[in-house]
Amino acid sequence: MNKEKKKPWATKDVMEQIYEKHLWGNNGDEFYSGSGSHNEYIVQPYIKFVTSFLNSFKTPLTVCDLGCGDFNIGKQLVKHSEKYIAVDIVPNLIKYNQQKFTAENLEFHCLNIANDELPKGDCALIRQVLQHLSNEEILNVTKKLTQYKYLIITEHLPETDFIPNKDIVTSLGIRLKKKSGVNLLASPFNLKITNQKELLSITAKEHKGVITTTLYTL
Repeated sequence: MNKEKKKPWATKDVMEQIYEKHLWGNNGDEFYSGSGSHNEYIVQPYIKFVTSFLNSFKTPLTVCDLGCGDFNIGKQLVKHSEKYIAVDIVPNLIKYNQQKFTAENLEFHCLNIANDELPKGDCALIRQVLQHLSNEEILNVTKKLTQYKYLIITEHLPETDFIPNKDIVTSLGIRLKKKSGVNLLASPFNLKITNQKELLSITAKEHKGVITTTLYTL
């Protein structure tokens, strides 16, 4: 008799467990989004480049941070935007952030970016989020990204040439173990853009691969 195939956990359940069990590490705070959101050699160059981009506009942009996590990075970008809308799937994390971080132009929303309608804005930031999601979920997200003029996408990728977008089950892990990584321009996502510019590529000291940040103009 064939055993019934187990269904993958819902993304919300996966992310809640990661934070509850501190599977990305623990710095003593109630919520911790991992070393990629806290190590200075990764964080500070990202803040520098994104800040420079946001400040290049005479009229400040409305920024949508899709997968804001513990907001250690987002908190440094709020003042450079007209409005900053921070989104995450974990309800308790959003409640925590709402209490900890306040500004007149800052909003937090608890949403599943794959299933729910995304907030409107000029620029979307998606930082090391898609790499944890299945291709089906990424495709759902990609279809909704066309509403933004600019996308700043950060992904953890292999250092050498790789086959992009090998599928995974949404989880703690990423595609690096499969010698793959997320590329929204490649199949099956095929995001249509008018321009792209690599802003940053940082070798991950604690892990293999590089953390690459790219600006897409749609």
